[in-house]
Amino acid sequence: MTNITLAHGNGGLRMRELIDSIFASQLANPFLNTEKDAAFLNLEAKEWAMTTDGFTVQPLFFPGGNIGSLAVHGTVNDLAVSGAEPRYLSLNAIIEEGLSLKDLEKIVASMATAAKEANVHIVTGDTKVVPKGQGGGVYFATTGIGEKMAALQLDEQRICAGDRILVSGPIGNHGIAVMMAREAFGLHSDIVSDSATVWPLVHALTTLENISAVKFLRDPTRGGLNMVLQDLSRSSALGVDLHENQLPIEPAVQSVCNMLGYDPFNLACEGRVVAVIAADMADTVLSVWRDLKQGENTAIIGEFTHEHQRVVMQTPIGGQRLMLPLEDEPLPRIC
Repeated sequence: MTNITLAHGNGGLRMRELIDSIFASQLANPFLNTEKDAAFLNLEAKEWAMTTDGFTVQPLFFPGGNIGSLAVHGTVNDLAVSGAEPRYLSLNAIIEEGLSLKDLEKIVASMATAAKEANVHIVTGDTKVVPKGQGGGVYFATTGIGEKMAALQLDEQRICAGDRILVSGPIGNHGIAVMMAREAFGLHSDIVSDSATVWPLVHALTTLENISAVKFLRDPTRGGLNMVLQDLSRSSALGVDLHENQLPIEPAVQSVCNMLGYDPFNLACEGRVVAVIAADMADTVLSVWRDLKQGENTAIIGEFTHEHQRVVMQTPIGGQRLMLPLEDEPLPRIC
């Protein structure tokens, strides 16, 4: 048998074979027991963070990753930018009848690799199979639990005029990589998704002598960098001044965006962090992140201001461009 059938989701022998041969074998860890309906965890910390997410990316495979690695990265990143060290994940797989077992095995293997790199355990899960035509190959729903780092006090209400905005690397890569993988425009490129765990970047901040200078962290997924800053401008009642010539954008990404009318400012990233840092510590954080491979292209891209309450791009020729909130999803099913 080479493809998923409805029998793989009926609770019988085929389902047991699927769970044992693909999920349990790839995701094995001391906490995972497929014979039980719950995982038993030793939670000793005083405060824990919990997040949940769903993944429906199309196509399932794209340069730099697939829906499996993306599900792990997306979940652990939500914990990381909340100031929590990712520890445990649950996994729900909704598989469409007809999906290649070989493809499913590749996806779960990628998920296992991503979990190992992020030092998290997938401890429990569930599998369902839906009839052909009622799914997109496979969907994943996840829940993540992480240990809150007491030293990181992240709150947008702490943002003040003058605080600097940093982004940990080039923006727009994930959105363009997924779009190019669809080959909907007949274009080809070497652009690779930035999908990765951002915990190393967040953990590095805990070494700062003045850690209170770190005021806010967010991973700019759907809506991209634009919507993170739009939300922050609204919640802080401050304006944002950005410097266009400081935005880290790879030339290939910018070229594709120019050809197709996209703005990398609106495109999803899956391995970047947007940070708001007190002005006197911004250069220190810049240096700390640039010492990490994942943050070697970190840039300070702007600052908050009390002069207005909008997101404004300062252009290289001295002009200004008002950045508006995203109204239409530029690329469907990118995460």
